[in-house]
Amino acid sequence: MASLAAAVVVVVAGYRTSAARVWREEAEAQKERADRLSTDLTEIKTRLARIEAENARLIQLLTALDPARLAHVRLTEPLEDN
Repeated sequence: MASLAAAVVVVVAGYRTSAARVWREEAEAQKERADRLSTDLTEIKTRLARIEAENARLIQLLTALDPARLAHVRLTEPLEDN
């Protein structure tokens, strides 16, 4: 009977160790993925800020060239969703 109990304990311990290893590996993989996504998001935010600054500069240039035409274009042309 003691041998059977010892065998059950060994099997259960092995299962728990294996499960813990799998969960640890999964957690590490998820952390790596989160780090990559965080880096991508930072890059996207940087690019968006640069694009917004460029757009603001272009609007300044267009307004300086012909403010009335720019106002007309903004009122008559629909915005495009990308």
